[in-house]
Amino acid sequence: MLPTVARVLDLEVMRRGLPQVVAGADRLERPVRWVHVSELPDVAGVLQGGELVLTTGIALPGDREGLARYVRELDEVGVAGLVIEFGRRYFDSLPRALVHAAEQRGLPLIVLRRELRFVAVTEAVHALVVNAQLEQLRTSEAVHQVFNELVVEGAEPAEVVRQVARMAGAPVVLENLAHQVLAHDTAGRPETELLEDWERRSRGVRPAGRTGHDPRSGWLVTTVGARGQDWGRLVLVQDPGALPDGAPHPHTMLLERGASALALNRLVVRDRESLERQTHRTLLSGILTHALTVSEVALRAQALGVPLEGRRLVGVVLRQRRSPIPAALEAQARLRDFTELAAGAVRGCRLSALVGALDDEGVGVLIALGAQQDEHAALDAFAAALRRLTAESSRDAAPVPAPVIAVGSSVGSVRDARRTLLEATQVADAALHDAPGGRAAAYYRLPDVRLRGLLHLLRDDARLQTYVERELGPLLAYDAEHNGQLVQMLRIYLEQGRNKSAAADAAHLSRPSFYDRLHKVERILGVDLDQVESCLSLHVALLALDAVRR
Repeated sequence: MLPTVARVLDLEVMRRGLPQVVAGADRLERPVRWVHVSELPDVAGVLQGGELVLTTGIALPGDREGLARYVRELDEVGVAGLVIEFGRRYFDSLPRALVHAAEQRGLPLIVLRRELRFVAVTEAVHALVVNAQLEQLRTSEAVHQVFNELVVEGAEPAEVVRQVARMAGAPVVLENLAHQVLAHDTAGRPETELLEDWERRSRGVRPAGRTGHDPRSGWLVTTVGARGQDWGRLVLVQDPGALPDGAPHPHTMLLERGASALALNRLVVRDRESLERQTHRTLLSGILTHALTVSEVALRAQALGVPLEGRRLVGVVLRQRRSPIPAALEAQARLRDFTELAAGAVRGCRLSALVGALDDEGVGVLIALGAQQDEHAALDAFAAALRRLTAESSRDAAPVPAPVIAVGSSVGSVRDARRTLLEATQVADAALHDAPGGRAAAYYRLPDVRLRGLLHLLRDDARLQTYVERELGPLLAYDAEHNGQLVQMLRIYLEQGRNKSAAADAAHLSRPSFYDRLHKVERILGVDLDQVESCLSLHVALLALDAVRR
C-alpha cells in the first residue's frame, strides 16, 4: 500500500518541521505516489496526480483569485496534498484566501513551522513508495503463482473461490448473470448472513467497468468471462465504506486473477466434450446464426456422415426440466451428459441427425429423414429412447425429471433448416415453462402450447410488452412499492375460473380478506372483475407477462 498523507506527516523527518494541518484534515488518508518540490505557481501542468507538493510559497500569487486558481488546479490534477514551509514568504500564518480555497476543495494543506531540508523529505517518502511498490510486486507474483497452479491442476470453481476468500480474508461469491449463487466461501462468517436475499442485494450493486468498488455496499465486483462472452460476476463482500481518494482497492488484482482462473476453467471444461459433439454443435450454430452458407452446412454434414440434401429435416430441441437437486456449478457437466444421451437415443433409433448443445440449457437435434421413413414413428421412437436412457442414467442417483421434447415443422431443404430449429426452440421454451403437466404425448409441437405458445413467440414484440404494461403496470408498481402480492391474488382468482370462494381457499386466505384484496385490485387497475371481457384481457396480460419475463 502506498503511504498516505497522514503516514508522511508521521515520519521523523517531517515531525522536525513541526507540521500543522490547516485545511483538509479529513482527507489525510489520500495515498502519496510521489513528492514534488516546486515554487512555480502553475506547477499543476507538470503533475500527474498523487503527488505531495512541497513549496516555500515564495512565488505564489498575492491576490485572492490567483491563490484560489492555484489550489483549484492542484486539486483538479489530483495531488495528494500541499505542504508550505514558513520562513520565506509566510512567517506565522497563511493567507485566508489560500486556506479557504483548500478547505472548500478538500485539499490537505499543511504548514511547516520550522525549516526543513526538502531533499531529506523526498528521500524518506520515496523510500516508502518504492518499498510499497516492491511489496505490491511480491504480492502480485505470489497471487499469480497460486492461481497459475490452480489452473494447471484443473481446480474446480469452488476451490478458486475458496482461495480468493482465504487470501482476501473476506467472503467471496461467484454468481451467474441472473445473480444466482454458483459458489461461495463465507471466510468464517455465518452463511445465512452472506446469502440471505442475495439476488435483491446483488442487483443493487452495479459498479462501472468490468471491475469496480461500490462504496455503499462495500462490495468489490469483477466480471467473469472470456472470448467476449461474460457469464458471471465474482464478488468480494466487505463492509460499506468509501476508499481513500484516488486509491485503488487493495484486492482488485486478486479478484481479477481469480476471475481469470474461473474463465479459463470454464473454457477447459467446455473443451472436454467429444470432438464429434463439438463439430455437430458448430454446424447447428452455423445454421442458426447464418455463420455458414447452405452449401457449407450440407458439405460438412455429409463429411460427418449426416447427409442433409434430399432429406426431410425436422428440428428438435430438448430442455431439461428444472430440478432443485443439482448444484448450479454442475450445469455444464449435466448438459454434456444430456447431449450424449440425446446422441445415444439417435443411434439407438438408427436415425441420421446432428446433435449438439445449443446453449447452456438445451440440446438441438436436426433429424434427416429418408423418403421411406415415417416422421411420427421416428419421433415417437426417439422420444421413447431418450426417456428410457434418462431414467437409466439416474437409476443410481437422484431422479431426473423427464426432459421437454419440442419438435418443429418438417422442411424439405437445408435452406429451411434454421426455420424448423427456431420453431422447435420457441416451442421448447413455451412448453418448459407453461405447458400443463401430466401430458401423455411424447413431444410438443406448436399447436400443443396454444395461447401460451403464441405469446411466447411474441414475447420480444414491443407491442406485447406495451399491452402488459397498460393492463398490469399500476398493479405491478403497487406490488413493487409495497412488497405486496396483488398480482398473485389476481392470478389465483382468474385461474380458479373467477370463483371467489375457491380462489380464497387456493390463496389460503379468509374470504373477507381475499375479497378485500380483489377490491383493491379493482381500484388500482380501474376495472370491474365481474366483467368477463375485463377478466379475459387481464388473464391474457398475465400470460404475456410470464412470457416476457422468461
